This record gives sequence, structure tokens and C-alpha cells, in this order.
Amino acid sequence: MLKKMAKTASLALALATLPGSAFAAMGPDAAACRAGATGPAVLVYVDGFQQRSGNVRVNVYGSDRARFLARGQYIRQINLPVTRSGPMQICVALPQAGRYAIAVRHDQDGNGRSGWSDGGGFSRNPRLSLTSLRPSFDNVVFSVAERPIPINVVLNYRFGLSVHPVRG
Repeated sequence: MLKKMAKTASLALALATLPGSAFAAMGPDAAACRAGATGPAVLVYVDGFQQRSGNVRVNVYGSDRARFLARGQYIRQINLPVTRSGPMQICVALPQAGRYAIAVRHDQDGNGRSGWSDGGGFSRNPRLSLTSLRPSFDNVVFSVAERPIPINVVLNYRFGLSVHPVRG
């Protein structure tokens, strides 16, 4: 499944960079993922929404593992309303080439607070559980050079005593 997602994300990046594409990147940094864009950026491909409501938040953390998931220690945050269908393509411009980690939260009711029905995911899609909702930095970190790259994030939700994607 992850291989299929990687192909889909690569295709999504290619489509998002086409002029006038209906599959365009979203968010305030969308231009950083367009055709011919140079400079470090990620096109975060968020999929697996349980419901099409609320907001999605993308937090990008830098290479300092001590700041990973620490309150307010992200280097970039983008909040957008969830689209009606399909995966969301959210472009995030980065300050420089380097190592980064991404955390995504789906606030289903849009109240701005974390709740049991909210979903979440991370770059590199580590396995989560009720006893381990925060993966290690080493399991989510990735490198970015001087061009935009695609990053897949599959959302996970609580189902009884387990945490997993909607499909599977």
C-alpha cells in the first residue's frame, strides 16, 4: 500500500505542478510547489479522512529532535478547511534544505481542540497505538533539498482500543 501511495504522491506532485491543474496544491505556500519552483518545500499528500468536516492542520518541525511535537515548537503551521472529497495536497515552503518532520491533525468538529474523534498522522506513516500516539523523531524525519518533494500522510483514528487508518 505504501508503494502505491508513493506513486500516487509522485503523480500528485507532477499534477500539482502543471499550470492550471485542478489537482493544484493548496494553502498559502501553494506557489512553492508549482511548475519550475525552486527552493525547499514539501507537498503533503493527506489521505484517509474518516469524515469530510472540520479542519486539517500541518505542523512542520525542524531537525532539533528535542522540539519535535513540543507545544509551539513547530517551524511552520498551515490550517485549512477539509475539502469535500479526495486527498488534500498542502504545500509548505521551508526555510532551507535540511531534515524535517511533519505532524498532521484532522480536527473533525473544527473546534480547535484535540478530541478522541480527531485523526492524525505523521511523515513516513509510523505505526501508532493508544499507548504510543507520538512516534520517535527518527521514525518520521525526512530530508529536503532545493526542490519540492512529495510526502504521504495517512490519517489514523481511534477505533475502540486501537488506532489505525480508516481502511485497514
